[in-house]
Amino acid sequence: MKKLKNEAELVKKALVEGEKYGRERGVVEFEPTDSASERLLYIYRLLVHDKVIPPMPEDQVSQKSIKHRLAMWASKLA
Repeated sequence: MKKLKNEAELVKKALVEGEKYGRERGVVEFEPTDSASERLLYIYRLLVHDKVIPPMPEDQVSQKSIKHRLAMWASKLA
């Protein structure tokens, strides 16, 4: 897994865009107490469920791999 040049910024963008995507679908309402890792996991699972991004094998799902996968997704957004 090659680290992206601006991965931290892309992860932040993925959080914003993922929350917006979930709200538009009407399936998510994050609480202020929800951690970023919980939000990222939920967004990842939602995007996989909707077949927006391909799933990873369950034994490879980790915080680092989720951040990378969502950063890749965010990099392809307009």
